[in-house]
Amino acid sequence: MDILQKTSEKLTYLIGTPLSIVIHTLLFAGVFVLVGFGITIDDVLLILTTAVSLEAIYLAIFIQMSVNRTTHHIAVVREDIEDIQEDVEDIQEDVDSLEVSSQVEDKDDEGVVQALTDIEKRLGDLQKDIALLKKKGLF
Repeated sequence: MDILQKTSEKLTYLIGTPLSIVIHTLLFAGVFVLVGFGITIDDVLLILTTAVSLEAIYLAIFIQMSVNRTTHHIAVVREDIEDIQEDVEDIQEDVDSLEVSSQVEDKDDEGVVQALTDIEKRLGDLQKDIALLKKKGLF
C-alpha cells in the first residue's frame, strides 16, 4: 500500500471522529475573528465559503475511496463465501455417500473411515476459512 493511500485512510478515519467535529466548529467559528483584524465580513464569508467548498470536494474524494475499498472487501468476502459453500456442498455429498455406502455395505469399515476422514478434513478447512474471515473482520 503506498503512502498516499495510507494517508488517505488515516485522514478518512480521523475526519469521522468527534474530535474532528470540535476542530471544524472552532475553525469555522474562528474565521469570523478575522473581522476584528479589519477584514470585511464579505471577505470573511468568501474565505469561509471557499474553504468549505474545498473541504467538501476532498471529503467526497475520501468517501469514494472508502466506497471503493469496501466494494473490494465485499468482493473478496463473496469469493470466500462461495469457496465455503462449495466445501459445504462437498461435505454434503460425502455425507450422502456415507449414508448410501453404510446402507449398502455395513461391513465396509474402510470406506466409512475414509469418508469420515474426508469430512473431518473439509470441516477443518471450513474452520480455517471462517477464522480467516473473522480475522479480516469480514464475517
